[in-house]
Amino acid sequence: MAKSSKHIHFKPIVRVLGYLTVIEAVMMAVSIPISLSYGENDWKSFVYSIVILFGLSFLCWLISHKDKNEIAKREGYLIVVLAWLNLAVFGTFPFIFSGAIPSFTDAFFECISGFTTTGATILPDVEQLPHGLLFWRATTNWIGGMGIIVLTVAILPFLGISGMQMFASESTGPTKYKLHPKIKETAKRLWGIYIILTISQITCYVFAGMDSFDAVCHAFSTIATGGFSTKVDSFIGYSPLIQYITIFFMVVAGTNFSLHYFFLHGHWKRTFRDTEYRVYLSIIFVSTLIIFIGLSHAGEPTEVAFRDALFQTTSIITTTGFISSDYMIWPTFLWMIIFLLFFVGGMAGSTAGGIKNIRLYLLVQNSYLSLKRLIHPNAVMPVRLGNKIVSEEVVFKVMAFFLIFFLCFAGGIFAMSLLGLDFETSISTVASALGNVGPGLGTVGAMYPYTHIPLAGKWILSFFMLLGRLEFFTILVLFTPAFWKS
Repeated sequence: MAKSSKHIHFKPIVRVLGYLTVIEAVMMAVSIPISLSYGENDWKSFVYSIVILFGLSFLCWLISHKDKNEIAKREGYLIVVLAWLNLAVFGTFPFIFSGAIPSFTDAFFECISGFTTTGATILPDVEQLPHGLLFWRATTNWIGGMGIIVLTVAILPFLGISGMQMFASESTGPTKYKLHPKIKETAKRLWGIYIILTISQITCYVFAGMDSFDAVCHAFSTIATGGFSTKVDSFIGYSPLIQYITIFFMVVAGTNFSLHYFFLHGHWKRTFRDTEYRVYLSIIFVSTLIIFIGLSHAGEPTEVAFRDALFQTTSIITTTGFISSDYMIWPTFLWMIIFLLFFVGGMAGSTAGGIKNIRLYLLVQNSYLSLKRLIHPNAVMPVRLGNKIVSEEVVFKVMAFFLIFFLCFAGGIFAMSLLGLDFETSISTVASALGNVGPGLGTVGAMYPYTHIPLAGKWILSFFMLLGRLEFFTILVLFTPAFWKS
């Protein structure tokens, strides 16, 4: 257990950031042989980037290697936020050095979108990117999906620091299954499942006829619910079989990874009896049904209408953001269904963003019980999750989350409107960024990039992407005076 501290110790923070920089450099290095195999010159940009990152990590080591302080709670929060910012800043180097995205603002937007698994892009024609950069772009999704902190805790036990504080700071959902008493072992199990699912999806894609390079990139983005595609039109041009494979793995990626662990170990009843899992599947079913009826009424063939409805429902609710059909040409009332799904998200403990099903379920149940208490004021009616009573503290945290979410949402809409964007674009860009969804409505609809968003707007949305990925509290606590007081 990490020791409590009256002061924030910065050297252990520098030490961890140095190790994280090494991990990012190693992940970048994988893109070099891909660039060389396609005979493209973007490998040079990765070499330059890796040299710089190793230099920075060595500097971090020089500063901090003699420090013996452990990570306390406040250091954990700082490490998580700074880790994500460092990932995004350093992740821009290959794009900038290659000239593919010369603007730092645009490169940072693309990288923070990748690492937070939002999937919003400023690239009008992603197919013009060299293969090495396309792979790095997909890798940012894959790293961000499970979380760089979980990765660090899983593979770097020799750090000699408390992984619990970092893990807890990044995992802020209302429910957490502990797969092992040691947090390091839990992280390893989660990453093991993550890798197994990624390999499984790549295999399915290849057997279904997808090019192996595209299969790897799309599997990276799907399992991470990131949404970066190697194609301008995302999945519109792929076969129905490939689209159905993608639907299946999007549903899997939006499911609590602890349930996958239980399922793989034969505890099937525990999986299918999970209340949040049932809510998750129910929302997908109902939303798909409504959109299917709307598309069928508009004249789409039955199978196409069903597939488009299921694909887009799953893509949006899991915050993956892939596209199988341009929903902006659908009947207008279906846009509202898509927009409402921006706020739902997947299950807690999944790679999906959004508010999360469990919070919605607890909020609705608490609201219903509040009405019943008006009629029966003396009755004891606690909020329940399955057969378990949910503590008032958890319910209060859920309510606080909703309040903060919609205050940030309203503030974001106001800020984007001040930049001259129309209301439809303002409201959908903020909703998409906070929910880590990717596509929006209006001028950032299914088939349109974020290229035209003003420079200030890209920084605002980048901040909201990070807010959504870390679920508000981890970042906002840094802005409180109490956090910095001794």
